[in-house]
Amino acid sequence: MTVYDLLKENDMCRYYAIDGAQGISPDTSFYQGKYDYLDLLEVGQKMISFTDGQLTAIEWYLPKMHCSSCIWLLEHLYRLDPAIRSSMVNFPEKKVRITFDSQKLKLSDIATLLTRIGYEPYLSMDDLDGQKTGKWNRTRLYKIGIAGFAFGNIMMLSFPEYFHLGQNTSDQNLRLLFGALNLLLSLPVLIYCAADFYRSAWTALRGRYLNIDAPIALALSCVFLISVYQLVTQTGPGYLDSFAGAVFFMLIGRYFQDKTYAGVSFDRDYKSYFPVAVSLIEGESEARKPITDLKKGDRMLVRNEELIPADGVLQSPVALIDYSFVSGESQPVERKKGDTIYAGGKQKGTSIELEVLREVSQSYLTQLWNNDAFAREKDDANPTLAARINRYFSLAVLGVATVTFLIWFLVMKNHETAFLAFATTLLVACPCALVLSSTFTNGNLLSVFSKNRFYPKNAQSIERLAHIDTVVFDKTGTITLPDDAEITFHGIALQHDELVIIKTLVSQSSHPLSRLISRHLSEIPISRRILTGFSETAGKGMLAAWGNREVRIGSAEWTGTSKAVSGEQSLSRVFVSIDGIVVGYYTIRSKYRPELPKTVAELQKAGIGTYLLSGDKSTDADLLSPLFGERSRLHFNQNPQDKLDFIKNLQQEGRRVLMVGDGLNDAGALRQSDVGLAVSDDINNFSPSCDAIIEGSQLSLLPGYMRLARSGQRIIRQSFAISLIYNIGGLAFAVSGSLSPVMAAILMPVSSITIVAFTTLASKVAATKLIKN
Repeated sequence: MTVYDLLKENDMCRYYAIDGAQGISPDTSFYQGKYDYLDLLEVGQKMISFTDGQLTAIEWYLPKMHCSSCIWLLEHLYRLDPAIRSSMVNFPEKKVRITFDSQKLKLSDIATLLTRIGYEPYLSMDDLDGQKTGKWNRTRLYKIGIAGFAFGNIMMLSFPEYFHLGQNTSDQNLRLLFGALNLLLSLPVLIYCAADFYRSAWTALRGRYLNIDAPIALALSCVFLISVYQLVTQTGPGYLDSFAGAVFFMLIGRYFQDKTYAGVSFDRDYKSYFPVAVSLIEGESEARKPITDLKKGDRMLVRNEELIPADGVLQSPVALIDYSFVSGESQPVERKKGDTIYAGGKQKGTSIELEVLREVSQSYLTQLWNNDAFAREKDDANPTLAARINRYFSLAVLGVATVTFLIWFLVMKNHETAFLAFATTLLVACPCALVLSSTFTNGNLLSVFSKNRFYPKNAQSIERLAHIDTVVFDKTGTITLPDDAEITFHGIALQHDELVIIKTLVSQSSHPLSRLISRHLSEIPISRRILTGFSETAGKGMLAAWGNREVRIGSAEWTGTSKAVSGEQSLSRVFVSIDGIVVGYYTIRSKYRPELPKTVAELQKAGIGTYLLSGDKSTDADLLSPLFGERSRLHFNQNPQDKLDFIKNLQQEGRRVLMVGDGLNDAGALRQSDVGLAVSDDINNFSPSCDAIIEGSQLSLLPGYMRLARSGQRIIRQSFAISLIYNIGGLAFAVSGSLSPVMAAILMPVSSITIVAFTTLASKVAATKLIKN
């Protein structure tokens, strides 16, 4: 009753009209207590992907998920049990990610609930081993086999018709028998093999729009009904061979698409470079390692505001973890030594040590990144090129087919040809290749970008990058070198214990200036004592209690000094205050990336506006003005809110803005921009606010990346043109009535293969030309 009310409330009760889908009853093998084993501690820990002690997340494969009503139902599980906080469906992979209150609901309860509403989860030993291997769906292979078997046998039984053999009475009886056998062979093709086309078309029609399967379903119906009519009235042999052949070849085309797309997705999730590094403790020293190289047993050091990239066991006495990236809950959770900390959380407070429990799942981090709520805002506001072009294509194809039918039926008075021309027009003009062109071009570009140390969040990020006309750079940590600066301390002579305090405090932060000071004090050890009251305020500085002493490190205002500092103004200053007394300050002469002038010049040459935002004082204005063109393009003393407002003002002027930052003090600006690009220099500054991550050493290639994104849009348009050539050429034969349905169906996978080959080759050539050279 609850399921029915849910569907009725959303006007989806037509679900019950779909043959065979009136609700899938639980498996007869189901019994109360079947899933009790999931509540065993050793089993449950391997099943869950995240928990903070109360909120827990799991991701299960549901093979019986099959339509839009399934999605609605599974994404409203909280209506069936309030302890379920949220559920998100990954329909292509038939998976659902469920977040629930583990204090009120057990894993066995969720499995039972899913089974009772008809979606029994597939729980394999791979899940218990923590391997989470995908279960390949062989249904399409079965359908291809059945359609191929029927196609071959129908052709064999139709040979006498092909050669006009047999005109006597006994041959007529055989003709009737062969026709009946052909009809029987075609029924599984119609009911089972072609079911996906009909189901997809019906779902779209219920949603009051046409998708690419609607013309296909209509064409197949037309050919089948003509054949049945001819066999029943004995006016002809029908075209069941063409019907079965069309389904057979179209299924092969879809299988080819699936396999190619799966290959692109695998490269994206498991083989491409993810440019985030993490600190490892090796003896008494600290080393950096890419997160994809982490191994079980490694000891990670995670600083304030850094992402925890892999599941680990906490080795520090206490940690404060922000799981908002994973669960959406913004309240940090306290954890004790020995607790399991799950990937995707962020440390709030002093640095912590963790022992890696499981190797990092790049696909898991990519999934979290793409599940971000504000990503949808950008994606929804900018429909893809494919969506814009495909929107009316099915209507246009249907219109051409209808006009062709009317001309043959009413003007030419040839009713049989009218139906055939109608069907072949719908088949040959199917926009499958149009959809492929965008999918595979962007898929290949994602792979090419990743291999060149530029990691976009998704295909929509690439399409938005292609339309950028303004680039805004952050200064510190973005256009400055992260590990090369001249540092001098000015103030009273510091004792060794005071240097230890400073080194210990700056080591808790990922800010570029903190890292530079920590490197400068490389000979000073880090204390193992616990800092209390630690906090870091973006754009200002850090605060902590060292025993009874209050220590502040940051800006002059943060440390409480109002006295003007004389000396060269082209230097950054970091002040140190102990117990309210400013003991001195560090001057830091940052060095800019040597390729910066060339990068900015190339952007400006391409007609792209460039701006600089910095939280520092206008120390380097004279140096940077020649690079950016005008003093008005340089903006200093910008706090995080100022940066966000600046981006918003540019967008209100009609600009499409790319924000280049380090993800620390500019997360809001990265989120506000059309494309947010976080620069990673061997550090863990993964930010959900950004749309792409770039390795710092590759920043000089930014103009090339933008040209490649624009080239990708051209490749999509060119592939559209190739597809249209196929369609127009096929239509010329189809409307004339000289193209058989089976030949129209063969043209579909051929055009798809051509599109995939072209987009793959063109994207690789473009990458070589625009990036590598």
